[in-house]
Amino acid sequence: MSALRTVTPTPLTADVFGAFGDVIDVDLARDVRLINEGHTTRYHDLAQLDLSREDGVPLVSVFRSTPRDLPIEICKMECHPLGSQTFIPLSGHPYLVVVGRADPADLEVFVAGPTQGVNYRAGTWHHYSLALEGPSDFLVIDRGGPGDNLREVELAPHQRIEIAL
Repeated sequence: MSALRTVTPTPLTADVFGAFGDVIDVDLARDVRLINEGHTTRYHDLAQLDLSREDGVPLVSVFRSTPRDLPIEICKMECHPLGSQTFIPLSGHPYLVVVGRADPADLEVFVAGPTQGVNYRAGTWHHYSLALEGPSDFLVIDRGGPGDNLREVELAPHQRIEIAL
């Protein structure tokens, strides 16, 4: 029997995730535009990017995550104090989103659907994206430039959680 607190993820929705950032999902778009001679639908302005503090510049990258063995133990959290960080799934698989409030050990866990992206607000504690069902690529938009924009903390054993699916 594990001494860790076991957490079962809840579905990712804009309402429950709002304290941490934006859920990027075309079904949530407030501004939908038909463009390119009517052949393209633009789901406009889906996230509030924050990348220019202290001379920051936008970076666009692809991160490839491989699934971990279950159950998953969360031992470390990170945050980016100078800018937001956006993850948009590209591989058609659901994934786990682990976020914390001011205390990085006050954790919430969500299952994101294969078409749902997330935009973490600057300073939001989070775990890296946890792939489910197979290797998963994510389009990542985050801040580059001067300054220390990465903080990582190792959780004490009593703060750690185990994610069971």
